[in-house]
Amino acid sequence: MKNRIDTLFAQKPRNILSVYFCAGDPAPSKLLPTLRALQKAGVDMIEIGIPFSDPIADGPVIQNAAARALRGGMSLRRLFGLLHGVRKEIHVPLLLMGYYNVVLQYGPERFIDACAECSIDGCIIPDMPFEEYEAYYRPYAEERGVKFIFLITPETSDERIRSIDQGSSGFIYAVSSASVTGAQASFGEAKQAYFAHLADLALENPWLIGFGISNKATRQAADQYANGVIVGSKFVSLLHELNNPGAAVRALLEALRS
Repeated sequence: MKNRIDTLFAQKPRNILSVYFCAGDPAPSKLLPTLRALQKAGVDMIEIGIPFSDPIADGPVIQNAAARALRGGMSLRRLFGLLHGVRKEIHVPLLLMGYYNVVLQYGPERFIDACAECSIDGCIIPDMPFEEYEAYYRPYAEERGVKFIFLITPETSDERIRSIDQGSSGFIYAVSSASVTGAQASFGEAKQAYFAHLADLALENPWLIGFGISNKATRQAADQYANGVIVGSKFVSLLHELNNPGAAVRALLEALRS
């Protein structure tokens, strides 16, 4: 079966909306309702965060969500249990996003196997070295049909960007800044110049812009250059505040239109 990420970009090459939330926040029981609500609203792709006690790339919103999820008993083992059979009703591409330490503790090949068994299409492990993936995990991940998505930042050299582009598949996650996650009101000239530079590189893989997408202005600025956007902190905040997946998704879509 063709990977759902590839199918998505083939069918919809522009204006992709991918949404992140942390598994277990506001409660483990909200996982499937959140997936259902996002799919029903027409979100193109969903990133499920694996809570971790020391999320170095995340701002306060996602850090707090991870802490709440851990206190509520969420773990990687429990997450895989909740995702078992999810494809009976969830058909959009699903990705797991977490930290390398969690994957190492679980066992990398065991982790890839569990992703494949749950029909997870891809993984984003921000602190996994690309060279380590190439050397140890790429053949097995490709055999099991699980894509590994890598991040680039404004500090990533063109040479390294091209190396990641040639050595990975699915899409590239372009971080809007070198800082942590968090909603922003707008993107300045420097960030838009960075997006324009990435567009000029004519990468082989599609690429999405994340970190800071929270409203119409930031989404439009990103969509002008990339294949789409990733929204994280804004949705995590709404999910926590409203404690209702359907209401949170509706509020998110309204925010992205205004």
